[in-house]
Amino acid sequence: MFFSAFSNLGQGFGVALQPMNLLYCFSGVLLGNIVGVLPGMGVLSTISILLPLTFAMKPVGAVLMIAGIYYGAQYGGAICSILLNLPTHPPHAVTCLDGFPMTQQGRGGAALGITMLASFVGASFGITEMIFFAPVLSQWALKFNSADIFSLMVLGLLAGSTLAKGSPLKGISMTLIGLLVGTIGTDVSTGMTRFTFGAPDLDDGVEIVALALGLFGLAEFLKSINRLEAVEARKAKIGFRDMRPTRAELKRAAFPIMRGTLIGAMCSLIPGTGPTIASFVAYAAEKKMSRTPERFGRGMIEGVAAPEAATHSSVQGDFIPTMSLGIPGDATMALLLGALVIQGITPGPMLISEHPDIFWGLIASFWIGNILLILLNVPLIGVWVRLLRLPYKYLYPSALFFICVGVYSTNNSMFEVSETIAIGLVGYLLVFLDFHPAPMLLGFILGPRLEESFRRAMELSGGHFSVFVTRPISAVFLGVASLVILLQVALLLLRPRSGISNVRRTLGSSTISVERAKPVPAERKT
Repeated sequence: MFFSAFSNLGQGFGVALQPMNLLYCFSGVLLGNIVGVLPGMGVLSTISILLPLTFAMKPVGAVLMIAGIYYGAQYGGAICSILLNLPTHPPHAVTCLDGFPMTQQGRGGAALGITMLASFVGASFGITEMIFFAPVLSQWALKFNSADIFSLMVLGLLAGSTLAKGSPLKGISMTLIGLLVGTIGTDVSTGMTRFTFGAPDLDDGVEIVALALGLFGLAEFLKSINRLEAVEARKAKIGFRDMRPTRAELKRAAFPIMRGTLIGAMCSLIPGTGPTIASFVAYAAEKKMSRTPERFGRGMIEGVAAPEAATHSSVQGDFIPTMSLGIPGDATMALLLGALVIQGITPGPMLISEHPDIFWGLIASFWIGNILLILLNVPLIGVWVRLLRLPYKYLYPSALFFICVGVYSTNNSMFEVSETIAIGLVGYLLVFLDFHPAPMLLGFILGPRLEESFRRAMELSGGHFSVFVTRPISAVFLGVASLVILLQVALLLLRPRSGISNVRRTLGSSTISVERAKPVPAERKT
């Protein structure tokens, strides 16, 4: 297996290094970096806005470009967090605690340099983890029958809805709404239309592009347009030489990077955690192990290195269940899963055998993309700082324009543009009421597969529900799902704060808002 993995990886590099695929990867990294660095534009918004660019591409090139957009936007968010104390993506919120004080002390460039190193090390470990774990997981999943797949889908839906941030009941309700929306259209088994209300445009169901861009593009636009203030970037002026950390800083950051990488890799294997929890846990662990914990929050390089390594290690590890089982671990993975479905690719156990060029080319592109990130960000850091001053009155109307054009280009249908606007308005209302939209997209994507597996299991078992508990694999998944429910009930009875809030309390630092962090005065004491 060891030699076959390297042989397949060589095949992947052969695919990723083809001139056009390399251009797509480079374009994705560059565009993701440009949009991701802008205040208020997180990873979800970046992917949603740039997703239409991939519709006319071949599947391999489209997947490589989407992946490039993903980790390009990830690093762009780190730049904004360190230089301006604006965490556009939740995992970068903890980076602000020490990254922005370093900027105030004139060491913002060194913080960005350490971030590049930590992200590369963490991503490389996560990629290696994916090389060896994903094929094994796929082979194991090929032994599943319909009952096992149904139980696995139930576990994935529960994990995605109850372990996400916010109220578990709200997460479950959003998942159920997603399942309901997924039933709209023509039933494959009977040929009857369901919940179309006489609208012929809905016979094929709700368009996934309209749902994704409405929930994560238009809703984000409406949420942010009246809340964000003008950006003050006077302290963010750094040059090429400023990005080189000193030897002492590299020595202090070495072990935190290693520890953060391992924490991120372990968190990626736990459903519903993702990079956000990984970054906070890595920061808490580093502060606990430090001989000078009182200095955290004042510009400690360890407080930047550990969470960034954990974030990128967890991000790469999240691809394992997404690509091998077709079950996303967080909101971003759910959106990427939808992007693959748009290209006609079904992530799951058959992906590696049916589309080896996509799977292994994607893995190879991860390393290529991370190298491109370093080559791009070192000379272009001055350009990113200038982009931080881009007025919102130009930014958000442009984003809205690209969303509408992207939706229309899928099927040349104005109905789908109207559909996107309606979904965006509903999505904004849900976000305003503190209902996170990610479980809805998860339920929409997994719902049809859940229904198909349930029907097939019932047909093969003669209508006996006992098939879901008599098969060992199915029984294990349902048992774990029951434990997830019991855990959430126990936490509800104990009335604790949210998972991330508990971690923040452990940190012993001031709470920092994921949506918008307030500037930290230079003389602040922790």
